[in-house]
Amino acid sequence: MNKTPFIALSLFASTLLTISSTLVFAQATPAATPAKPAVGTPMPPAQVYNKLLSIMEQQFVSAAEAMPEDKYNFAPTQGEFKGVRTFSQQVKHVIEANYVFFSGPDFNEAQDKALADATEKLTTKADIVKALKDSFAKAHAFVDTITTENAFVQTAHGTRAGMAAFGIAHVMDHNGQLVVYLRMNGIVPPASRGAM
Repeated sequence: MNKTPFIALSLFASTLLTISSTLVFAQATPAATPAKPAVGTPMPPAQVYNKLLSIMEQQFVSAAEAMPEDKYNFAPTQGEFKGVRTFSQQVKHVIEANYVFFSGPDFNEAQDKALADATEKLTTKADIVKALKDSFAKAHAFVDTITTENAFVQTAHGTRAGMAAFGIAHVMDHNGQLVVYLRMNGIVPPASRGAM
């Protein structure tokens, strides 16, 4: 039996299948996304820090909004959790810290005490979440002032870039704690539910 026609037919069918699937895939491909800046392109510090801060803000605020108000005083009791902050205290701590980390070089102890007193008086979820959002607005306003020229200039509290980096890392740390608290209450954190 001559296998040449069979092999030729198989190759033709395989090629046709490849071309068809390529055309189908090409039609299903979404429109091109905007090009990323070329490697080696300088990025303004404010743009870099604002992007990172926005990611953490979205995750942290959505976690604060996801916890029901009647669970805002929740703190774990099983395991090694003695003396940990409640959910509400975690959020309030980040509010205060945002003002400290994302403040200019003139921020002082009197301002810090007044801020702590005002934050401590917040009791409702709505007031706490509003204050949290305000603290992130303050953080973005500070980050907007970071330039190539002043990013690494020493101030009384460190450099602007260093304080912003520390502030963002601080939010990440406490976001992890909110995630644990949510999950202990049967709530999947919004950032884990799919694309935000």
